[in-house]
Amino acid sequence: MPSTSKKKVTVKKPAAGKKPAPAKKAAAPSKLKAVAKKTVAAVKKLAAKKKPAPAPAPQAKKAAPVAKAAVKPPVKPAAKPVAKPVPPKKFAVAKVAPKVFAPSHKAPPKSESNRPPYGKKVEALSKPEAASGLVAVKKPEPAKIIQIDFTTGDYVVYPTHGVGRIDAIETQSIAGMELRLIVIRFDKEKMTLRVPIEKAKASGLRKLSSRQQMDVALTTLKGRSRTSRAMWSRRAQEYEAKINSGDPVSIAEVLRDLHRNAGQPDQSYSERQIYEAALDRLARELAAVEKTDREAAMQRLEEMLKAA
Repeated sequence: MPSTSKKKVTVKKPAAGKKPAPAKKAAAPSKLKAVAKKTVAAVKKLAAKKKPAPAPAPQAKKAAPVAKAAVKPPVKPAAKPVAKPVPPKKFAVAKVAPKVFAPSHKAPPKSESNRPPYGKKVEALSKPEAASGLVAVKKPEPAKIIQIDFTTGDYVVYPTHGVGRIDAIETQSIAGMELRLIVIRFDKEKMTLRVPIEKAKASGLRKLSSRQQMDVALTTLKGRSRTSRAMWSRRAQEYEAKINSGDPVSIAEVLRDLHRNAGQPDQSYSERQIYEAALDRLARELAAVEKTDREAAMQRLEEMLKAA
């Protein structure tokens, strides 16, 4: 800041011949201080105006905004068109006057006795009967009588039990139904079997084989055995199915395949059981055909197997 200096007061000397002017009084010191303060204040204001303005603080750069991924609004499925209900077609109904039959006599009043029974078929009535209110009920047809070729005392073959004898053909009432039954007695098993005549054919009940069919079975015994390479469990099922079929030729095949001669290995326990069952079944039918004893028929079959 510039320093301030007090003003010098010069006193002029009076010219010659003139009187000197009276000297001015000096300013009061208090006034001088006030002037000096004003001067200092003015100088400070000028100095403050000349100072350069401070540089603005550098501002931090704003980060560029991250562009948001464009999200597509969900697409709403198009609504299915709703089919409008089609109004039903109207058909013209022709009115027909009902026919009225004049009754020859007065119709009886309706009662429980002349009403059709529930659940039974009603035959068509003639016009006078319809007018009178009478109802004709169809009578149940009589049961058909099935003709059979079996008579009492005949020998028959039932597949799962073998040869048996018919003791009687009788009619029994079972569960409110009349059934005709064939009563078969098996002496060896000490069993009596009753077979409905309607089921006799489906069950496999048959007469004894003819002489020609038995000759074919005996010829099968003399043939060469055919042993399958399958497991014994499978072969056992096949053998049992042949025995239960009741066919003498199939039973003869089981005997032929399971028979063992002296030079061949022995039979197992299960093989021996199936072999004896087939031998007994065929021997009983052979004895019934030839009218001989069962033991004699069995001995004949074994001799034929050994000679084969």
